[in-house]
Formats: sequence, structure tokens, C-alpha cells
Amino acid sequence: MQKKKKILVVDDVPATLLALKIRLEYSGYEVLTAKDGAEGLAMAREHKPDLIILDVMLPKMDGFSVCRLLKFDEDYEHIPIIMLTARGQDRDKNIGKEVGADLYITKPYNPKQLLQEVQRLTSDEFSTTDSKVKKQLIK
Repeated sequence: MQKKKKILVVDDVPATLLALKIRLEYSGYEVLTAKDGAEGLAMAREHKPDLIILDVMLPKMDGFSVCRLLKFDEDYEHIPIIMLTARGQDRDKNIGKEVGADLYITKPYNPKQLLQEVQRLTSDEFSTTDSKVKKQLIK
């Protein structure tokens, strides 16, 4: 039996956490949740998930800082990070790219598209090279 891929979802809105948790678990993933940036960073370091879905505007530590700390640490840089946020300005997307996010999706988002990206980023075909070389920004 194949081991379930582990996804960490970090968002301060309980309804968003619950919706993502339900959808991802239904799709066969193990889901961990955190409600602020500091908790998300600690959980990422402890559990080393296969993917992180990260909001930008978070209490205690913003998502850009969490992403930067993980992506510039060789123990965690391989973990794909999707920024899922209401901050859709070009400036914010550029910051997301600079701190190492693999994908930047703005809210409101298409749940089907998000799930497709999760599947792509957690697939065995997705490599660390893809993560670093082919940064994508979704509007």
C-alpha cells in the first residue's frame, strides 16, 4: 500500500483550513493544519510535509517569512510551497517568487485547479529542479 502524501495547510481562517482539509483528505492526502506562521514553521520542521499550502497574511509570522526560512534552508528547500492568498498585486507575486514559492494562487481560487497543482507538485515526476527553475505565477 502506498504511503499517503502529507500536506501542511497554514491559514488563519478556520473555514479555509477546514475546507482545504476536507477536500485534500477526500483526495487521499494526509493533512496537517496550522493557524499562524510560527506554528506552521514549527510543524514544517517537525513533520517535513510533501507540500505546504501557505497564506501570506498570518499572525505571529507572515507567510513570506515562513517561505523564505524554509526555502533557504537545505533541509527544507525541496518542499514545494503554494502561496494561497488574497494578496494578488504584482508586487506580492514578485515577493512570493523571490522568497522561493513554487506557485502563487490568489483567493478566491478554483478548488479544482488547486487540487490539480497539488497533485502535480506531489507527483513523483516533480523534481527539485522543476521547483527551482520553473517558478510559476498564477493570476
